[in-house]
Amino acid sequence: IASDGQVFVKFGRIVAKHCLDQRCSAELLCAAEQTHTISSQLGIVARVKAVTAESKSSSELLVSNAQNLIQAVLHVLKAAEAACVKGLQQPPPDPEEEEVAAFCMQWRKNLLWHRTKESLNSDRDELGLRKTQARAEPTLTAMVQEQSPQTKNSPKHPKPIKGHTIMDSHL
Repeated sequence: IASDGQVFVKFGRIVAKHCLDQRCSAELLCAAEQTHTISSQLGIVARVKAVTAESKSSSELLVSNAQNLIQAVLHVLKAAEAACVKGLQQPPPDPEEEEVAAFCMQWRKNLLWHRTKESLNSDRDELGLRKTQARAEPTLTAMVQEQSPQTKNSPKHPKPIKGHTIMDSHL
């Protein structure tokens, strides 16, 4: 779990590096740094617990740190969503950075498609306001969870839509 946290740290740093908005980039870097700290802490606690006698307090500490890491990863993903909405610059020809950018752009394309469908909904309520569907907007978290059986919850190996590039951000 701790090493998976480091994958999200790397993901967050890559997205922050290419984010066009400085505030979003700073928030994402902060979230990534927090995730890095908690992930490192969890790794240390797990190694100590592995060589010491079983105790209830050490197990509780381990579970607490794992829960904190999950929350930190969710914060990274939310901050990455904000950065993606603001826009990402074209990454250099680095395969890992291109993969992260394609993953983010695929999510952004799904989000824009969802919002377009919602805006075209002609159903109105008694006040004349457009009714929204019960479907929630797509999230990066949901995309990561969809890939979990193949990639252990890691956005490191996204599977972008065939033919999809970062240039699709100009929808």
